[in-house]
Amino acid sequence: MDVSNWHALEPQQALQTLGSCMTGLSAGDARHRLRREGPNQLPIAPPEHVLRRLARQFKNVLIAILMLAGLATLAIRHWIDAVVIFGVILAMVLIGTLQEGRAEKALRAIQSLLARHTIVYRDGRLQRLPTDQIVPGDIVRLQAGDQVPADLRLLQAAGLRIDESPLTGESITVDKGIDPVAPRTPLAERRDMAFSGTHVAQGHALGVVVATGARTEIGRIVRLAENISGGHTPLMQQMADLSWKLTIAILVLAAVTFGFGWLIRHAAFEEAFLAAIALAVAAIPEGLPAVVTITLAIGVQRMARRNAIIRRLYAVETLGAVDVICSDKTGTLTHNQMMVRSVVLPQGQLVVAGDGYAPTGRITPAEPLTMADIQPDFERLLRAGVLCNDSALKSEPEWHVVGSATEGALLTLALKAGIDIDAARAACPRSDVLPFEPERRFMVTQHRSASGRVWIVAKGAPETLLARCPSQVRQGTDESLDYEYWQQCLDELTKTGQRPLAIAAAEMAVENTQASLEEMASNLALLGIVGIEDPPRADAIAAVAHCRAAGIHIKMITGDHAATAQAIGARFGLGQAGVLSGQDIDALDDAALRERTRSIDIYARTTPEHKLRLVKALQDRGCVVAMTGDGVNDAPALKQAEVGIAMGRRGTDTAREAAHIVLTDDNFVSIAEAVEQGRTVYDNIKKSVLFLVPTGLAEAMIVVLALLAGLTLPLTPLQILWVNTITATTLGLALAFEHAETDLMQRSPRGRRDSILSGMLAWRIVFVTLVIVAGTFGQFLWAIEHGVPVERARTIAINTVVMFEIAYLFSSRSIVSPVLNWRGLTGNRYVLIAIAITLVFQAALTYTPLLQTVFATRPLDLADWVAILGTASTVFILVELEKTILRRRQRRRDRLASVSV
Repeated sequence: MDVSNWHALEPQQALQTLGSCMTGLSAGDARHRLRREGPNQLPIAPPEHVLRRLARQFKNVLIAILMLAGLATLAIRHWIDAVVIFGVILAMVLIGTLQEGRAEKALRAIQSLLARHTIVYRDGRLQRLPTDQIVPGDIVRLQAGDQVPADLRLLQAAGLRIDESPLTGESITVDKGIDPVAPRTPLAERRDMAFSGTHVAQGHALGVVVATGARTEIGRIVRLAENISGGHTPLMQQMADLSWKLTIAILVLAAVTFGFGWLIRHAAFEEAFLAAIALAVAAIPEGLPAVVTITLAIGVQRMARRNAIIRRLYAVETLGAVDVICSDKTGTLTHNQMMVRSVVLPQGQLVVAGDGYAPTGRITPAEPLTMADIQPDFERLLRAGVLCNDSALKSEPEWHVVGSATEGALLTLALKAGIDIDAARAACPRSDVLPFEPERRFMVTQHRSASGRVWIVAKGAPETLLARCPSQVRQGTDESLDYEYWQQCLDELTKTGQRPLAIAAAEMAVENTQASLEEMASNLALLGIVGIEDPPRADAIAAVAHCRAAGIHIKMITGDHAATAQAIGARFGLGQAGVLSGQDIDALDDAALRERTRSIDIYARTTPEHKLRLVKALQDRGCVVAMTGDGVNDAPALKQAEVGIAMGRRGTDTAREAAHIVLTDDNFVSIAEAVEQGRTVYDNIKKSVLFLVPTGLAEAMIVVLALLAGLTLPLTPLQILWVNTITATTLGLALAFEHAETDLMQRSPRGRRDSILSGMLAWRIVFVTLVIVAGTFGQFLWAIEHGVPVERARTIAINTVVMFEIAYLFSSRSIVSPVLNWRGLTGNRYVLIAIAITLVFQAALTYTPLLQTVFATRPLDLADWVAILGTASTVFILVELEKTILRRRQRRRDRLASVSV
């Protein structure tokens, strides 16, 4: 049965359409429908075989370039080096396979949202049935604590409130009733419906099943998520581009070198081929993929210490490339805990400080009022809020409410004012109650004091209670209601995003046994109005400002009302261009929506489709998008975004499994810190590229120059492999531990299509390559011309290369900033450790007989070392001079830009 507008039908119409009645289906009819409709389960595709996931890892170009390096080392029979390289490949493949296997759980986690058993009317009597056996037309009973088993059209409801946040993002429980709503009513406002996977917070109800399994709202989200596949991250694209360019350049250069040596210089085939292999091995940065992986892994560890658990390795860096963060409001930007922010009495207003349910924070009357002026009236309102209240506050493990969030806010207010909740309730025990109903929009309780007087207390929607209050209480005395004053106060509360709640009371000498409680609540005196909100996190406000200063646009996407969203957004500096609602989004085509995302920062009353469209619209503009979420409704958008960020504390399993990152504290501050760490990771990867590529190219160019000049190779293939292995596993890795540079969060996000090597970095690579080649080749030629044996000359050359790399490592710690200072030279202890290890290895290579035999080296004297160190230091001096010139040019451009503005 497929009727899209069940919410627009009267209860009896829905029953007739489904061929059902209040006593439920017969067992035979239910069996027939079960065969026709299928079980109430979400369709989940069979898991992908592990071998397919394993094979897909080899499509990664980083692994391909590493394979090429491994095959090159095998070709020249350097087994140990080959084992190391293929070991890194195996580790990368296994990590990727395991991570993808965990990602497959995203859709399966949704199954856990379905209740296992359900109370259903069958054959006119209540039965407890497995949830997968219920069918459209079944009559389901709901009560507090139940999980809604399917999509239901409500037939009866008493005090029913449902937590729909996993599905709609609504920050507070939703009052439910049975009156139909308009056909085009947004999902979050369909008050006569109960949806599969949501939770009954209060009350009880009967509903008829209108959709099961894949036809439910959750099933629709499953289908959305199934059709989304993760794309390549910016770093993967950039590294693939760099790897292909390097591979092509190296293969061309190796082929030219082989052809020149064999055809032009008439060298032996084996000698020319060995030279070409030496060149390829020297130029291929076989350590780069390992360095990238380890740099990302270090970022994972650092983010974990900042409350961000990384589920996809490349998400570490991708977060640093983000230029738009689509953030949920509730719990991420706010506390997800309701609190009273304002109290309005006839005398004036009080401002309440604090956050959430913790009973801390001052209550300050607006001038010229004092607490003495309003104390009796304020205390009366507080006690009324405690009595007309079914909830409780608990302090373990932290302050939280058991029951309604709104009622919890009233209890917290009372505790802040020094009211003993238990004593207040014991002094006026409840004798009757009229529960809250959506149609009535208020709750009434009756209490009897120790003196025998009866007190009627009511709380609810101000527009409803004001109509029942001919009077108001000032200084303990009833006076005529000042309707205009209260209406003005309501307007002010609404504009600031506070949800107004009126509290009224009536006192009588004896109980009126002839009148109903609702009739007794028709002549009340208004005690006051409280303004309730889910307060923004103060640290989140600062974090949003921090991100915006870094050029990151913040988009707030929520299921809440537009007015609430705009009021909260204004606290974060968002919403100057207005709010776009879900209905507004529906009215726009993709091109128009793409344009509106340029200016609109706040999106309210959104559905899963809206969130998915917004993420795609931003991506179509070339943005790198991070999306936060906690509910099932967020799963498609989390999966679509380059970085999906799920809430770890209040998030659903579905959201966590669909996300790349899970926040353990549900705080936007952790997102901002993770962005900074992601940028640091990318910076460190760039520094590693900037270090490894020119040193490898320099070794290759030394081979090329020797062939062109017809000279003996200054470095043998075995010696080149030694240098690459030692420096990549020590010096190259040290840069992975660099901390953030001081200007990191003042930079604009890099573009999606930006190359990892900008023009400036490409120049740096060429510049450093030439310096190392000139210095090393010069040292080798000087030694040969002075009659030094070739083995010793090569020992000078190999140590010159390594000392060049050590000197250049210091400069590589910062791309533009100077390092000729204490922090620049000693700020990364891993650099000093790596240098010490490298020097130990070089001493062993130069002076131990075993390594001298294997690598054909000879011992050097002090004069050799003085010449080597003097030559190698030139790269540090020249690069620092180049940085100075670059900084001066940048300052000049900045001054010209400021003048033009």
